Amino acid sequence: MHTVQDGDPTAASRIRETAIDLFGRDGFDVGLRTIADEAGVSLGLIRHHFGAKHQLRAACDEHVLQLIDNLQAERVEVAEPGKHLLEQLAGLDELAPLVQYMVRALTAGGPTARAFLDRIVASTETHLDHGVETGTIKPSVDARARARYLAVTGLGGMLLDYALSDEDDAVTAWRAYTERVTLPTLELYTQGLLTDREMLDTYLLYLKDPPGGDPDVPGP
Repeated sequence: MHTVQDGDPTAASRIRETAIDLFGRDGFDVGLRTIADEAGVSLGLIRHHFGAKHQLRAACDEHVLQLIDNLQAERVEVAEPGKHLLEQLAGLDELAPLVQYMVRALTAGGPTARAFLDRIVASTETHLDHGVETGTIKPSVDARARARYLAVTGLGGMLLDYALSDEDDAVTAWRAYTERVTLPTLELYTQGLLTDREMLDTYLLYLKDPPGGDPDVPGP
């Protein structure tokens, strides 16, 4: 195992990446000593860069959330979304540890999990709004509710899939999941499901005062 010296500028990132891998694989009961041994650093170096274990966990949360935010930004800002999708599919293995960590963070529950979810929902709303502005995503009568629905249903499906999976390896589990959901997800997002607006229009009338104050949302 490579040993990181105290003066190595990559020490902090190596510790963080190792912690993300171990927390995702084995849960948040993993101790700092185990992380130090796996990263090839001293326990003191971890405390120097991150302090206590909960502070290292917070740094891992922030790093994973930032990477998720970056990925969402890329999806709505690229000039050639089809080409970008293929590039993302080719790099699936790199995302596996992040997804496994996210699954652990959300299933752990508590305030940290709620904050984690709130960040993902907020990020989703921001990038959906950007897609609406650039014309790649249809407007919504309630943008915030749509963002939350997409985030919660997407994450909920992923959590259930992982809970029922027999795969122990993060990369194998992630690849199996994406193979199952990519086609139906893209189909639903691109073509929709219902062939007319009757159910939506009926419900908007039922609300009497729909979000945004205008029940006449743009059609296809």
